[in-house]
Amino acid sequence: MAVGAAAGALLLCGCDSPPGEDAPDPEGTWGSREPGHPELTLEADGRAHGTDGCNQFTGSWYLADTEITFVDMTSTLMACENVDDWFADAATATIDDDTMHCFDAAGREIGTLPRQG
Repeated sequence: MAVGAAAGALLLCGCDSPPGEDAPDPEGTWGSREPGHPELTLEADGRAHGTDGCNQFTGSWYLADTEITFVDMTSTLMACENVDDWFADAATATIDDDTMHCFDAAGREIGTLPRQG
């Protein structure tokens, strides 16, 4: 029974291993609330949602060691002027203090999001 409860807790936190002392806490909202700027919310149950500044997106995420991986992200496809939609290419991320560093599938850093709060 305890093993089942622990496995359920891991699924709810969106991570594949218990957070350690050095593990980042990715849950919460990242980015800017200003129009035209990306905003990302990572929920405790592994859901991810937000905006790239123009389009809305949703999907899921998980944490392995110190790397966040975005999975099955889908987005609306509106065309917006003067919006840098770099977040659409985000595949993974890491956290350094209160900054999320986002990387594309090739491992290149494509942008950063400050923690809100």
